Amino acid sequence: MKWPVLKVLKLVKNQMIKQEIRIFLTAVMFYTRIPCPSNVDHSEEYLNKATRYFPLVGIIVGTASFIVFWVFNQFLNIQISIIFSIITGILITGGFHEDGLADTFDGFGGGWTKQKILEIMKDSTLGSYGVISLILCILIKIFALSELFSILILEANSYFLILFVFIIYHSIARFTAINLVFTSKYSREDLTSKSKPIAQKFTIIEILGSYIFGLAPLVGIIYFKTEFVFILLPLAILFLLSLRYFNKHLGGYTGDCLGALEQLSECLCILSFLVIANLI
Repeated sequence: MKWPVLKVLKLVKNQMIKQEIRIFLTAVMFYTRIPCPSNVDHSEEYLNKATRYFPLVGIIVGTASFIVFWVFNQFLNIQISIIFSIITGILITGGFHEDGLADTFDGFGGGWTKQKILEIMKDSTLGSYGVISLILCILIKIFALSELFSILILEANSYFLILFVFIIYHSIARFTAINLVFTSKYSREDLTSKSKPIAQKFTIIEILGSYIFGLAPLVGIIYFKTEFVFILLPLAILFLLSLRYFNKHLGGYTGDCLGALEQLSECLCILSFLVIANLI
């Protein structure tokens, strides 16, 4: 009886691994433009579970952005290399989160009621508030990262530190945003949004996965600079203020709200890194 039991256990294990890989690929397919196998689709079940890998997608995007930065920095200055790294992140995600930032600023900038805000956010037309928010967000990233990397480049392990900065500001921003799903409710009554599939159900596994992949990279950088752990404080404040604001005006969140919080978290994370680097 021993061998049949082992075969069954092995079969179950392999099936669980295959399912987990498909969940991960679903996250990759939904949050990026990276090609995935044809058997990966927009199944609501897998999209709900894919929430656990949202910060891991950030690690992938951050790593790719660092590689592009490093390559260009061998021939060009820091500023131009950073611009190409930002372009890389946008190309990989298809501007998914930037679109949410622009729509959210347009909605809250031009709407006075919940219905009007949601209507504007759903409109594909880009308004002045959205354009301004995108320009300012990208400028903050370019100038803040330029100054930060100019400081870190003097360190003995400079490229390791820069790698961790790229990984952390992408992963922890997604971690901050996904907490809206865990602590609030979806606000559109007609359930029409890009976030609809991931916003309906989650389990403790999704929460634990998000926290592990969202916070684990921070351990790497505090090995070199313990003080960088304090970037969590302003991000926690931003999350709480956003949660309160969205609940007050929308009674919850939308996919655009998640994208906006992700982008704002990226900017705040980079600025926090810069402030701490200037103080130590």
